[in-house]
Amino acid sequence: MSQKTSHIAVLTGDLVHSSDLGPSKIEQAFAALENCAQTQEKWHELRLRFTRHRGDGWQVAFERPWLAWRSALAFRAALKAEGSEFDTYIGIADGHISAPLPDDLNLATSAPFENSGSTLDLVKATPGHRFGYHGNGVFNATTTLFDHISGDWTQAQAQAILPKLAFLEQPTVTDIAARLGKSRQTVAKSLDAAGYNTIQYALACLEDMENA
Repeated sequence: MSQKTSHIAVLTGDLVHSSDLGPSKIEQAFAALENCAQTQEKWHELRLRFTRHRGDGWQVAFERPWLAWRSALAFRAALKAEGSEFDTYIGIADGHISAPLPDDLNLATSAPFENSGSTLDLVKATPGHRFGYHGNGVFNATTTLFDHISGDWTQAQAQAILPKLAFLEQPTVTDIAARLGKSRQTVAKSLDAAGYNTIQYALACLEDMENA
């Protein structure tokens, strides 16, 4: 009898310039990341098992790997929405596992976790890069372009685009404006400057591959 396997994605991240943030801002960053993970669980329809990893690092894993890019962008937006000093490196990997995921992802040692960690290390060693995808050249190129588009998000742009990154059910510009206490025109301009339409189209194309 064959053993059942699961196809997962693993995101392993490190805060950028964490030594310059200080303890209180590091805790602020992790609170934003954890809150984002909890929000994402609603559109993943499963737990992400958000885990602090390697000091100032973090990690999540989930069984809908085609949502990896959307998740990565959401985590970056959640941090940048806190202020311009916040950002994260992210190494992404996918693969199959045969054992259930542990609640503490620091205990996971299967190939997707090792590959995600090694990709993070490679990204941190590559000037100008913050995101990377393990192995596949096309997916890594796509990830690099998402990194470039989102890398200069301002706080206002991140606050506007974060709710728009939700899978399936997305709030309107009017809803976001009311939530942020801003005008509809201001939010629309922030979304345009953040590259929202391009990002959303690219994400839809990637996520359609799951049904191809």
